[in-house]
Amino acid sequence: MFTQINYEGSIAEQYDSLAKQLDALLTGETDRIANFSNASALLNQFLTNINWVGFYVLQGEELVLGPFQGLPACVRIPIGRGVCGVAVEKEETMVVKDVHAFPGHIACDAASQSEIVIPLIKEGEVLGVLDIDSPIVNRFSKEDQEGLELFVKTLLLHI
Repeated sequence: MFTQINYEGSIAEQYDSLAKQLDALLTGETDRIANFSNASALLNQFLTNINWVGFYVLQGEELVLGPFQGLPACVRIPIGRGVCGVAVEKEETMVVKDVHAFPGHIACDAASQSEIVIPLIKEGEVLGVLDIDSPIVNRFSKEDQEGLELFVKTLLLHI
């Protein structure tokens, strides 16, 4: 069964432990929804100072809400709109220090102040995004970006 662990060491070491924990948690399971659900729960337990963490899945020309932890969220996001839609359009991680300064930001939770969105790209195909919001301006560091990209890389092994 799953038990909560204490993460120790540098931020990079903590994210490395998190990725290993995710790999162990998802090994043997092939259901995408189950794996997205457990991944969002694991991140919600690991990360501090966040108010939303979850996935949007690409369906046609829009992202559709998938498993998440947090308040109810926007259900559909067109490609190219908001931080999530731009991350898909550019196929790159978006770190937004202040969401209110981001042109076209879609405000699902008024408490959100900063955001990181990592596209889920497997074999050249965008499957969706990992989206994390924080009620703190400039919450996500370069170390967070690298650690969360490792997390996504690990997740994609099980999707």
